[in-house]
Amino acid sequence: MDDLDDHQRQIIMLRMEHLLEAKTGYRSGDPLYALPHEPLPQYDPDITTLTQRRKAKAKELLKAAAEAPAQAKANGLHKASLRTLIRWDTTRAKYGPIGVADDRWLREATGHTISPELREALFAVYAECSDRRSKMTMRDIERLIHQYIREVFESPEAEPAEGEATKPDCAAPSRVKIPNYDTLRAIWKEWFGSNGGRQRYIRSAAKAKQYATGWHIVVHRPGQVVALDSRVLPVKVLDNVFGDPVSVYLTLALDVYTRSIVAFRLSLVSDKSIDVAMVLRDMMMPLPMRPEWGTNVEWAYPGVPHTVVAEFAGYEVAGLPLFSPETVTTDHGSVYRNHHLVEVQRVIKANIKPSRVLRPTDKHSVERTFGAIKSLLFAVLLGYQGTDVADRGVDPEADACLTVTEMEHIIATWVVETWQNRRFGSYAPSWDPRGDHSPNSLFAAAMAQGGFALRIPPAELYYRLLPRHKLMIHGKRGVKVKNLWYDGPALDPYRGKLSGRGGKKNKNRYVVHRDPRDPCFVFFQDPDTHDWHTLRWTGLPEEGEVPAFSDARVHEAMRELRKTGLAPKSDTELLPVLLELIGGNIPVEKWPTQLSKRKRTEHAREVAQRAAAAADRPANAIKKETPTPPATVPAARTGSSNGKVVPLRPKDRAQQIHDAVNSERRRRREAAIPDELSAAPNLSERLRSSSLLALLDDDSVDDDTPTTADETEKEASQ
Repeated sequence: MDDLDDHQRQIIMLRMEHLLEAKTGYRSGDPLYALPHEPLPQYDPDITTLTQRRKAKAKELLKAAAEAPAQAKANGLHKASLRTLIRWDTTRAKYGPIGVADDRWLREATGHTISPELREALFAVYAECSDRRSKMTMRDIERLIHQYIREVFESPEAEPAEGEATKPDCAAPSRVKIPNYDTLRAIWKEWFGSNGGRQRYIRSAAKAKQYATGWHIVVHRPGQVVALDSRVLPVKVLDNVFGDPVSVYLTLALDVYTRSIVAFRLSLVSDKSIDVAMVLRDMMMPLPMRPEWGTNVEWAYPGVPHTVVAEFAGYEVAGLPLFSPETVTTDHGSVYRNHHLVEVQRVIKANIKPSRVLRPTDKHSVERTFGAIKSLLFAVLLGYQGTDVADRGVDPEADACLTVTEMEHIIATWVVETWQNRRFGSYAPSWDPRGDHSPNSLFAAAMAQGGFALRIPPAELYYRLLPRHKLMIHGKRGVKVKNLWYDGPALDPYRGKLSGRGGKKNKNRYVVHRDPRDPCFVFFQDPDTHDWHTLRWTGLPEEGEVPAFSDARVHEAMRELRKTGLAPKSDTELLPVLLELIGGNIPVEKWPTQLSKRKRTEHAREVAQRAAAAADRPANAIKKETPTPPATVPAARTGSSNGKVVPLRPKDRAQQIHDAVNSERRRRREAAIPDELSAAPNLSERLRSSSLLALLDDDSVDDDTPTTADETEKEASQ
C-alpha cells in the first residue's frame, strides 16, 4: 500500500466496499456499522446467496458504467464482471486490500532471475547442509551449488535440452547461468535466512517445526503444569557434620498458573531421581507448621476450613498450595530421563516431559523465579558468591555462617511469608490483568472457581516412589540388592517359593524397594496382606550406630575385598572393611591432621543423604531403627524446627567410627561363644582334684545314710 498514491488508495477502498457489500450485504462488512438503508433487498444475506449477490453487484456496476462512463473508467469499474468480482475477492482474502489493486499500479519486484535448474540446486544443497553435514561457510555452499549444476545438468550423461545439438563436453557452452558469489549469498539469505545457527539447534528446531501442531496451551488451573529445575545455591553454607563451607543444590518446583513455590529441596550432591521423586511427593502433601511461624501463615484458603485440613493431615498446616500435578516440565538432564522416573510418573499419574529445544517459553517461569529469589533473598545473605567470578567477594567461604539446616529453614520461611504474598507484576491472570493478585490469592480464586479436591496421599506413597528391584528370595540369606544381603521375618513365608509373577525377564520374582540414600534398609510389601516390612542389612549390628555410607562406599569396599583376595560368605565380614573405608583408610589417631577437605565433604554428603532418607520415611517404618545423627537436613515439608546444629569435629567423627568398629568386634566375639564361661579353679584345687591320695571331706558323707564296706572301699579308690 505504501507504493500507491492517495487516488489509488481511494479506488482500492471503493472496490473493497463493493466487495464487502456483495459478500455480507453491508458496505462496512459488519452489521454493527450498517448504514440506514442497509441491507438492500438484493444484498440481504438472509434471503439471498453469495452468487446472487455477486450477480446483482455486477449488474449494478455495469449500469453505473453506462450512466457515467468516465467516472467508472477512472475507478476501474467499467469492466467489472462476475468473474472480476470473484478474482478480486480471492486475491483480497490472500493478500488483503492490495489484492484488488491493478497490477499496473505496482512497481516491478526487484531481485534476480532464478532458473529452474539453479532453484533445484539451491534447495538440494540446503537440504544437504542443514540436515546431514556439519556447519559450512557460504564459500563452501557456493562450491556445492556449482558441483550440483555441473554434475546434474552439464555432465555428458545429462540429456541435452530440447532443440539443442549434442556437442563434446569440452566445447559445450554452459546451459545454466550461475550468479556470482555475492548474488548467491543474497539469494541464500533471503530464502533460507542467515547461516549463523548451530547445526545441532537447527536440526532440533526443524524437527520441532515438523511435529508442531500450531496450538498454544493455555494454563488455566493450578497443577496443570509444574516447572521443575535445579541450580547450585549461590550462597556458601556450612555442612552439618564438620562445619566446612560447601555448595549445595537447590531443586525447585513452581506451579506455572499461580507462580507458587510448591516444593523445594536442598542437597549436598547433585539431584538424583530419588530426590526428584521426593519433590513430587512434597507438592502433594500439606506443609506442616513450624514452631517459629505465626498464625499469619496458617491455612486460610476459602472453601476448606483449617480444622478439616489439619484433621486429614494429622498436624497443623501452613498456607501453601498442594495438589497432584498433571504435567511436570523439566530440562534434558539424565536425572529426568531414566526408568525410575518413568515408574514414578505411572504411580502419581502425571506426565514428566522435557522442555522443547530452543523453546524458552516452556520453562521460563522457573528460570525467572531463580533470578527473583537470588535478588530478593540470597544477595543479602553472608556467603553470597555473586553472578560470576568477576562479581565475587574476597572470600565467600570465610563469610559463610549458615548451616544447611538453617538455610533450609530460612528459604521455607521466606516462601510462606514473602513469596506467596508477593504482588504480581506482569503475571496477573488474563481475566483480571489490572487486579492485585499474589500466588495465594490466585490459588484461592481457582479454588472458588473450580473447587478443591483434598487428596492427601498415604504414607505408603514413600515406598512406592522408591526404585524397584525384582529378585529371588534365598532360603537362608534373604535377598541380595546391590551386593548387600537383607533379611527379616517378613520373608519367612516366601523362602524358596515362586512369586507367580509373569513375564520373561522377571518371571516368579519378588519386588523389593530400596532408598539409594540409605543402604541399611530395604522395604518389602507382603503379596498377601499388602503390608510394608523393613528388611535390615544382615551386616548391621543389632545395637549401636553405624556411620552413614552410600552406594559408592559399598562398591569401594567390594573392590578392596577383591584386591585382598577375600570372598566373604556373609555381610558381617564386610562391615569392618566398610567401616575402615568410611574412615578414609586413615588411622583414627591421625584423622584430625590428615583428613582432607574432600574426604570431609564426602562424609558430610553421606550423612545428609541418610538424614534426608530418614526424614522422608514414615514414622512407623522402622520400629527399632538406629538413631539418626544429630546433623539432619529436613525436607521442605517435614516441619522440623530451626535447631542450632553443632558442627562435628574430625576427632569426634573418628571416635564415632572407632566406637562402631569396637562394638562390631564385640558383637562378633559374643556370637562366636554364646555360653558364659566359668572361672578357672586355683592351683591347689586342681592338684587336690587329680591326686589319688586325697581324703574325702567330712561333709561329703551323710551321717544318716548307712554305708557298707564295699561302698567305702569304692569311694576311696575313686
